[in-house]
This record gives sequence, C-alpha cells and structure tokens, in this order.
Amino acid sequence: MFILQAIGQALLASVGMAWQVMWSLVLGFLISGMIQAYVSRAAMSRALGRAGFKEVALATGFGAASSSCSYAAIAAAKSIFKRGAHLIPALAFMFASTNLVIELGLILWQLMGWQFALAEWLGGIVLIAIMTLLVKLTYPKKIVEQGRVFQEQGDVNAMHHGNELAPGGNLWEKVRSSQGWVYVAHYVAMDWSMIWKDMIVGFLIAGFLGVLVPNTFWNALFIKGVPLPIQVVENAIVGPIIAVISFVCSIGNVPLAAVLFAGGITFGGAIAFIYADLIVLPILDIYRKYYGWRLAAYITGVLFATMVLTAIIVDAVFSGLDRLLPTVHFIPTANSHFLQQATTFSFDYTAVLNILSVVVIAVLIYLNVKHPMMHMGHGAHSGHDIASMGEEEQVQAAGQTMSHDGPERGNV
Repeated sequence: MFILQAIGQALLASVGMAWQVMWSLVLGFLISGMIQAYVSRAAMSRALGRAGFKEVALATGFGAASSSCSYAAIAAAKSIFKRGAHLIPALAFMFASTNLVIELGLILWQLMGWQFALAEWLGGIVLIAIMTLLVKLTYPKKIVEQGRVFQEQGDVNAMHHGNELAPGGNLWEKVRSSQGWVYVAHYVAMDWSMIWKDMIVGFLIAGFLGVLVPNTFWNALFIKGVPLPIQVVENAIVGPIIAVISFVCSIGNVPLAAVLFAGGITFGGAIAFIYADLIVLPILDIYRKYYGWRLAAYITGVLFATMVLTAIIVDAVFSGLDRLLPTVHFIPTANSHFLQQATTFSFDYTAVLNILSVVVIAVLIYLNVKHPMMHMGHGAHSGHDIASMGEEEQVQAAGQTMSHDGPERGNV
C-alpha cells in the first residue's frame, strides 16, 4: 500500500510540474516554429566554413532559432560539420540550440525563477566563447579531419526539416500567409515529435526523485562545510556527472534541476547540470557513431570542460551581483516546497494561460490534419512516424535536416 501511495505521489508531482510549464512550453514551440517557417536555412552550412567571429555568431543565431531537442541539435550540427563547416561553428550551433532557445528559458523562469533563465541565456553566450577558446588552443586537426570523413554506423533515414518556407518577400507578408501558418504547424509537430519522449521521461524522473529520494541524499552528494569556492567547483563538476547518468536531456532536465537545487546543489551546480544535456550517455554513444572514438572523446572533453568553467563563472558573477544588489536576489533561495506548490492546482493565471495554450494546440493540430506534410523531400516521415521511432532513429533522421539544398521559397 505504501509503495502504491508513493508511486501515486510521484506521478502527481510529475503532472504538477508539467502543468506549471505547459503554457510557456507551447509558446516556445510556437515561436520556434514561426522562426523556422519564416527564416531560410538553406545556405547555413555554406556560411560556416571558417571559425571567425562572423561564422560563430551566425551558427549561434541559427542554433537559437532551431529546436531545443538535444538529439536534433547534434544531428543538425553533424550535417553542418560533415558538409564543410568548421568544428567551432558546429559546436556553437549545438550549444545555442540547447541553451539559447526561447522555450527553455520560459520553462526555467516558470519552474526555477527568472535568475535561472537569465543565467541560462547569458551563460549560453559564455559557453560558446569558452568553447571557441578551448578548441582554438587545442585544435587537433588530424583527428578533426578523420572525424569529418568517418563512415557513420547504421542506416540513415531522411527527414527533410528545412525547406518549408512561408511565401512572401518580407516578414509581414509571411505572417499574413495562410500557407505559412500551415508550415508553422508542421514545424511545431516535428519539433514535438522529437522531444516529447525526453520531456515525459524528464518529468517522471524529477517526480520520482523528488518524492522518493530524501534531501539528505542530495546533501551528502554535494559537499558542504568547506570554503565556498571549493563547494562551487565541486558542485559544478558533480552536476554534469549526474546529468550524464540520468539520461535526461534538453527541456526534460529542468524539473530535475529544480529538485536538485531544492536538495542542496549550488546555483552554479544546477546551471552546470542544465548545460550537460549534450553529454548524456546515449548522446555520447551517438558522437562515437558519427565521428569515431577519437573525435567523440575530444568533443566530450571540450564540452564537459566548457560546461564546468561556464557554471563556475556564472555562479561567481551572480553571487557578486547578489552581494552588490542584495534586494534583487540574483541568487534565488532554494524552494524546499517546490513539489508541494507544483501539485497544488488552482484557477490562477497559470490555469488561464494553459487553457489558452490548449486552444493554440487545437488550432495547430487542425492545420496538421487538414494539411498533412506531403512534400517534405524523399524519404520523409510524418510526425506520427517520427514519434514512433527510437531515440537513435530520431537522431539519424534529424541528421538529414540540413543534408539537402532544396529550392527556397521567399527571402530570408
């Protein structure tokens, strides 16, 4: 009886966390779909052949405009890299796709506070800057070129995810186009099909850990009673390690980060955990299949070092701002009643916004049903087919996102 009660509480906590972020998630997907439908990406890889400031900035912008799915991000970055882009813009694209996207910031704001959203967005810029410096200092040209020509393991299926552009010569014309809104619905459906499993798993893991794992466990895992700099560094290292073995990536790791923060991890440690969605175990294996062991190991090392260093810097900056402006509270107080609040349902602004988001979802579903994806390139899959794929199949399919340079419709 006790076991069933605990499972019920864990499931309720998972549903409650999902309810708290529902409207912001829908808004984020909608904005992401609009950007993809209204902005052409056909010439992206051709513009990223060097590692200069312009190329890195372009890759960052393209990544921020893309989906927040970690699997889709690494697949798209692989396609950019293997078509001639420098390694640095490819990695910048990955970081931007998983740290600078709108929906992630909105969910962080909802679940953990504006401080975490701000730290995520600012930290995303720092991540890319530090990664660029590390790669330039350690660039293994031979290993990189071997990885570029490495024969990928496994079959690669095509999923064209980049040529549906709204008609029109400017943004206003594209927004007014009914066909453009059909494309927006298509992109939202495809983004959702790639990320829904990660999100559900993330909320379930967070719910079960929050209910079944006592805070004493987290308190023992994150050292205390030592000088603050040592604690910050240790937490920044432990955070990504927990992410690696938790298998949770992308938006799905935010609710678990909230549980960890309530359990005693430092601000920087929680940020490091959120950054680490690009080095979870399934993704590390995919790097090996894409690039071979040597380049995969190099990329993993660079990503891990970048995440830890950035988390330490972000923690130091926000701690300094917190001391300088104590009334602003740049370092939020851990919410020990996080799960209790998440499972308290009431008719408030969250409920109203969630009801509106349901209307938006209904419209998008209607557009997808009435105008199914028919011309998405050879070997295309419907959203239902994609959703039924395994994680690795989704990655392989998403890897072809940028493998075709179909005709563009409309201007950038």
